[in-house]
Amino acid sequence: MQEKFRKVLSRSEETYNKWTATKWYRRLNITTGVFWNLAILLFIILITGGVFAASVGAGYFASLVDEEKLRTPDEMKQQIYSYNETSEMYFDNEVYIGNIQTDLERKETTLDKVSDYAIDAVLATEDEYFSEHEGIVPKAIFRGLFQDVSNSDSQTGGSTLTQQLIKNQILTNEVSYERKAKEILLAMRLEKFMEKDEILEAYLNIIPYGRSSSGANIAGIETAANALFNVSASELNLPQAAFIAGIPKAPYRYTPYSSDGGKLKSEELLQHGINRMKTVLFRMNETNYITDAEYKEAVAYDITKDFRTGESSSFERYPYITAELQSRANRIIMDVLAEQDGIDPVELTENDKLYEEYAILADRAVRSNGYRIHSTINKDLYDAQEKAKDAYNGYGTTLSIQATDEDGKEITKQLPVQVGSMTVENSTGRILSFVGGRDHKVEALNHATQAFRSIGSTVKPLLVYGPALELGAIGAGSPVVDVKFTMNDNGNSYEPANFTATSEQGIMPARNALAESQNLPALRLFAQIKEDLPIQYLMNNGFSTVVENENYNASAALGGGIEGSVEEVTSGYATVANGGKRVGTHMISRIEDADGNIIFEHKVEEKEIYTPQAAYVLTDMLRDVFKTDRGTANRANGLLDFGSDFAGKTGTTQETRDVWLVGYNPNVTMSVWLGYDKEKYSLDNFKNQNLMPSVRVNQLWASLMNTAYKVDPKLIGTKEKFKEPKGVVTRSFCGISGLAPGKACTAAGLVKSDLFISNIMVPTKPDDSLTSGSYTTVNGSRYAALPSTPGEFVSSGGTGVNQAFVDRMLAPFGGDAGKLFPSNSKFSNVVSGATLEHDGVAPAGVGAKLSGSTISWSDSPSNDIVGYRIYRSGGSTIASISESKGNSYSLPGPGSYTVVAVDITGKQSSPSNAVTIEEPKPEPKEEPKEEPKEEPKEEPKEEPKDEEVKEEEKPEETPEEKPEEPVEPEEPEEPAEPEPEPEEPEEPEEPEEPADPEAEAKPASEPSDAESVDEE
Repeated sequence: MQEKFRKVLSRSEETYNKWTATKWYRRLNITTGVFWNLAILLFIILITGGVFAASVGAGYFASLVDEEKLRTPDEMKQQIYSYNETSEMYFDNEVYIGNIQTDLERKETTLDKVSDYAIDAVLATEDEYFSEHEGIVPKAIFRGLFQDVSNSDSQTGGSTLTQQLIKNQILTNEVSYERKAKEILLAMRLEKFMEKDEILEAYLNIIPYGRSSSGANIAGIETAANALFNVSASELNLPQAAFIAGIPKAPYRYTPYSSDGGKLKSEELLQHGINRMKTVLFRMNETNYITDAEYKEAVAYDITKDFRTGESSSFERYPYITAELQSRANRIIMDVLAEQDGIDPVELTENDKLYEEYAILADRAVRSNGYRIHSTINKDLYDAQEKAKDAYNGYGTTLSIQATDEDGKEITKQLPVQVGSMTVENSTGRILSFVGGRDHKVEALNHATQAFRSIGSTVKPLLVYGPALELGAIGAGSPVVDVKFTMNDNGNSYEPANFTATSEQGIMPARNALAESQNLPALRLFAQIKEDLPIQYLMNNGFSTVVENENYNASAALGGGIEGSVEEVTSGYATVANGGKRVGTHMISRIEDADGNIIFEHKVEEKEIYTPQAAYVLTDMLRDVFKTDRGTANRANGLLDFGSDFAGKTGTTQETRDVWLVGYNPNVTMSVWLGYDKEKYSLDNFKNQNLMPSVRVNQLWASLMNTAYKVDPKLIGTKEKFKEPKGVVTRSFCGISGLAPGKACTAAGLVKSDLFISNIMVPTKPDDSLTSGSYTTVNGSRYAALPSTPGEFVSSGGTGVNQAFVDRMLAPFGGDAGKLFPSNSKFSNVVSGATLEHDGVAPAGVGAKLSGSTISWSDSPSNDIVGYRIYRSGGSTIASISESKGNSYSLPGPGSYTVVAVDITGKQSSPSNAVTIEEPKPEPKEEPKEEPKEEPKEEPKEEPKDEEVKEEEKPEETPEEKPEEPVEPEEPEEPAEPEPEPEEPEEPEEPEEPADPEAEAKPASEPSDAESVDEE
């Protein structure tokens, strides 16, 4: 076998030798050797070049990331999860309002709450090898690099989801090799300590998805699902998921909504997004995420029918609420952030720089930290009051004024009457509802919370009557003085008046003065207590702009210099309604962070401003504002659809630039303000076109309250009454002095009873102010009659008061003592003991004129006139008429007549010009001579209404020829015997008073119009 093998080998060797010995073989062998050597050389070159290129590439890559610091895992995670999440707002009871105003809306979700279709669509489209790679896909990087170098039109992209996450959250969108190198490095590093699910979840929350149907920029798949299809991310079907997954490649090209307020794009523009959706579906099918059947069905699906339309932002629906809650949340978060940094929140109010710093931080946090802001606003109540506000058509004239726009151009601007209102729960201070204005588009200012205006006479209970009760200056019915005076206020001398300037009621009960909102009593009472700093009651009650110096501004008692918002006024009265305990107001009940942790919760804290006793007595007085005929809110009370124990106050500022009405029952307090934004314009303009301002505010308050009652009748229409606390007692007192009733006061029928605070003030000192005496009337005021005052002008037998009483009641400002008990007073049977200062000379005369058989005359310019006498030719006195009964008289028949003025001393003026009633011409001459004889028989029938008939009086000597009679002052004593007669003619005269335009019947008409007794 071996021998055979050797023979075969020998023959093969011979054959080989022969073959190799040939010429062509030798040539082939040389060529092969050359190529082999070249191949080895090329291989060596390639290996060397590759190593060099790799070294250069690695060096270049290293240089690109040289400045990138090494981030710790915690640092990278913090940056990854630092995406903004939009804060949300809620009505009371967890009713969703909408998002805070922000540049980008985003709502975070978790991976388990995202549709599988959506996840598959994202992976098939953005990162096919997501579950396999470690942050990058090399071939995709090289493909992208090649496309970039070759400037290829087809850019398929090479970024994984991890790289996109790095780009969006840690790096920037800068297009550069340096950024790309850092992206690759950080993506590989992120994969080392974050799970795939964590990366995918973060990606789905940060990626932008274009616009919503409200026009807002959106990010995050949960926000996109709701904004585009009005479903949550977990509810997305296959076509919807594919559409959303395709958007991030070009968000504003593929979003279905335009930049014009979020309107749906045209069919042509929508097709871009639909085509992109079909591409996503194709890739899902290609990668086996969906079957062929699912693919065909999804491609045929009409996605356009699912697009959400007509969505409005929370700001569009509730502009006043959105802006207000955001502002209040900012202020709350300022304190939260300061506390987290170890800073006492009080320091923010003391350090302007620190305040500004935290204001910026808080605004940023509220917009981007995903807070859940829970408000106290009752949605149903707010919506109902908005409708009632819009439905009311009695606001008044909208003015057209010249203004300047942002470009400095002159424009005509519409200035409507604005409104502000607020409804607050007394015990908690929860703001249940408010009205911010007529139209946010016309005026964005929130007139319920941000507008500070003069509060007018709504200040009186809070600054004057409440403190006066607390300090023991008055009880509910204590007498106050409604008499004009001249005062000095901050160096200026002026004479204040009531809203109805001619209305002075003299001595009147405090509760009446408050119900009718008389200015003069409030000014006098404020002067009595100002040394006890009543201004502090306002400051402690939450009026933020009030300073202590206003205590020395006398007109502060009427609201002069006292400004407040509707919210502050409402809160101030809620304090009274809450038994004198202030809890303030709040609109945000709590704030939660994005994880549901409560970072702020409002806590009710009480602060006593008034004692329960003072608060109750003040409330009882303010009930009269609603309940009595002369109460300035009685119209509102009459318009209510329900009954409840309401109390409150109206207010009108100077020149009627503002009108207010605040009313409260044991549960709630509601205020309403009306006025123009430009304070120089009066609501009283265009009187012939509009309702009186006080009528308007009464009507609107009642409308808003009725609306609130329909929403929550149990809360708003409570049948509960204000409960009288211990220490409030009812006591009798002398109505004109406030002292304990004495015998004289009882005999005069002047005893009254009302509420007092037992440990502060009850009447104990006996009254000693009453006397008896006669009086006369001058210019509508009563004065003690002098011995020389003609008897026909004197009323006797009345109850009088002494000078000590007069001085005490008129202090500190003084005033006309004769007006302490005018005819319209509740104490009109009392006579002031004051003596009129007269000039001691005969009064000036008057002019007379005749109309038919009625003679009338002008007022004498003298200031001490008690009445007028009418003389007939021959010197006989026809009548004596008190100055308070008017300036006209019906003459008895033909003759010549004159009028003289009589002063309080009995002196009378020169006669007026004579007026004559001619005798009838058709009658025989003898008959006119007989007429005077018949005239006395007919006079008693024709003149039962005459004030005085003095024909039996001794005639004066030719008064027409002797205009000045020095002995005339003595003549009034002659008719002393028939002195009772003046009383009898006066009563019949009264029925003719309405015919007299100057008659003193005006005060009696004022109470019939509740609106005319409002305040200045």
